[in-house]
Amino acid sequence: MDVVLAFGLVVLLFVILGSGVWIGLSLLAVGMIAMEFVSSRPVGDAMVLTIWGATSSWTLTALPLFLWMGEILFRTRLTQNMFKGLAPWFNHLPGRLLHVNVIGCTIFAAISGSSAATCATIGRISLPELRQRGYPELLAVGTLAGAATLGLLIPPSIIMIVYGVAADVSIAKLFAAGVVPGLLLAGLFMGYIVVWSLFNKDKVPAADADMKLVQKLCAARHLIPVVALIGLVLGSIYSGVATATEAAALGVLGALALSGIERSLSWKSFSEGLAAACRVYCMIGLILAGAAFLTLAMGFVGLPRHLAEFIGALGLSPLVLVLCLTVFFLVLGCFLDGISMVVLTIGVLLPTVQAAGLDLIWFGIFVVLVVEVAQITPPVGLNLFVLQGLTGHQIVYLARAALPMFLLMLGAVLIIFFFPELVLWLPRNM
Repeated sequence: MDVVLAFGLVVLLFVILGSGVWIGLSLLAVGMIAMEFVSSRPVGDAMVLTIWGATSSWTLTALPLFLWMGEILFRTRLTQNMFKGLAPWFNHLPGRLLHVNVIGCTIFAAISGSSAATCATIGRISLPELRQRGYPELLAVGTLAGAATLGLLIPPSIIMIVYGVAADVSIAKLFAAGVVPGLLLAGLFMGYIVVWSLFNKDKVPAADADMKLVQKLCAARHLIPVVALIGLVLGSIYSGVATATEAAALGVLGALALSGIERSLSWKSFSEGLAAACRVYCMIGLILAGAAFLTLAMGFVGLPRHLAEFIGALGLSPLVLVLCLTVFFLVLGCFLDGISMVVLTIGVLLPTVQAAGLDLIWFGIFVVLVVEVAQITPPVGLNLFVLQGLTGHQIVYLARAALPMFLLMLGAVLIIFFFPELVLWLPRNM
């Protein structure tokens, strides 16, 4: 009965999403129907409590603040100046300014710890500028979708904390273990941009005029305000002076101060930026609320537990187990957020993982990496929804744009399996 109901819910979700209903409302609707079938608890009561718990988290307040910071930067000359400072240094690298998506997401991932915040903030800054300069939209959107997932892997990461508590392993070692795989993934994305650009030279804007080193250094002065802002946010977090939310507030104040110094922010652009940040956050918040309620419903149905128990009973070799778990988490990622996947399945899976001889620190990074892949897996990839709100493109277009990044991330799963020291060397030498 549980399997039949779960399959029916999957079909229903596809039908509702295909009808054009808002994503958050689609998730809520499927959750309501599931609760009616499997629980005698009043649906309204469960929905209110779940939505309140999902949207009232203090940690979540960093997201709208980072979005606002991105809107301020976007609506002033700061982003244009940033690209002016970066352009000379990427002039001879195939793909040129497309690499800014990856570099920007890698840096911002160390600030926010959220793929949604990384995607929305960097996308708001980079996509309009790349469009204006004539870079291909498909590649610009695709690299942003993939690189934004680094918010889960490069520390600090909330999902690593949740896994560390669930698996009783050192969170500090998990943070250290995520550094090299995060940089590996960023390198794979940049490598793809290089290869794609070499085969599609006519689709990348021509290089700017060559500059001497002195001229490049002179142009780099445009980077100082943005680098100072990043330093303020990162420094406040890693020095222990501020939490992520407080650092996001500092980022907003810093962006306002810089735009005031440059006199490039009017009252009109200020109010428009605030309204735009609110709209994007409301879109993301509704999706998070719907996902939280659907997670509760799936927990009542028992789908995550049944699938985990089924995999555990197969007695698979380590490689086949990792491949099956990859598919397992990708399927769950269509219905659950990353934290919920960890909470609902890790307790059941850990005995199987330990019996297969997999290191629990390594397995934690594997889980985070696969959850990252789920962020760009249709039909319910959160990063795809964020990009849909930013660009107006349909999910099918965005999924096609993100497909190369999806495959590269699956490749990264195999790389860390065959070369586990990429994950374990740093935590072992702390």
